Amino acid sequence: MKHKTGSLEVITGSMFCGKTEELIRRLRRATIAKQKVQVFKPFIDNRYAIGKVTSHSGSNFDAIPVESSSQIISKLEEGVTVIGIDEAQFFDYGIIDVADSLADQGYRVIVTGLDTDFRGEPFGCMPTLIVKAETVDKLSAICMVCGEPASRTQRLVNGKPANYNEQVIIVGADEMYEARCRKCHIVPRD
Repeated sequence: MKHKTGSLEVITGSMFCGKTEELIRRLRRATIAKQKVQVFKPFIDNRYAIGKVTSHSGSNFDAIPVESSSQIISKLEEGVTVIGIDEAQFFDYGIIDVADSLADQGYRVIVTGLDTDFRGEPFGCMPTLIVKAETVDKLSAICMVCGEPASRTQRLVNGKPANYNEQVIIVGADEMYEARCRKCHIVPRD
């Protein structure tokens, strides 16, 4: 059964704030409500399991890895009413039209993604998805330096903050990223 009105929900924040954990929680609740759920993730995100979205704490949910946003439409199964899309910042900008179109068609679309890159700047498609969403939940992590609420993602290279001019997309986890508050987030520009 399709929803009477489609919707776009965005779960955002820094790394280690629980975005994927919250996505999985919502997907499990939809499953309990006997709604058919399908989840997609970018093929580039191979940190844990290829056929699952996996939180840093180890929770997971079956997912289909796709190389582009257009594949989401072609891989959509009949009867699905809830669509999860993890790590949206890694998708091409077509993800905006895909998510918007699916919501217009009556699907409940739940998207997660980093709102800012390691430099503290808006990350890819996320600002537009945030604006188009009916609901946005911005989660915070804990700063690994001072323990305050963290809203930024710090990339580390050999234990030191990455330079502003470094490549923006490098997939990794706690071996190269930390959650940081505004005060402790450092991005050298030399």
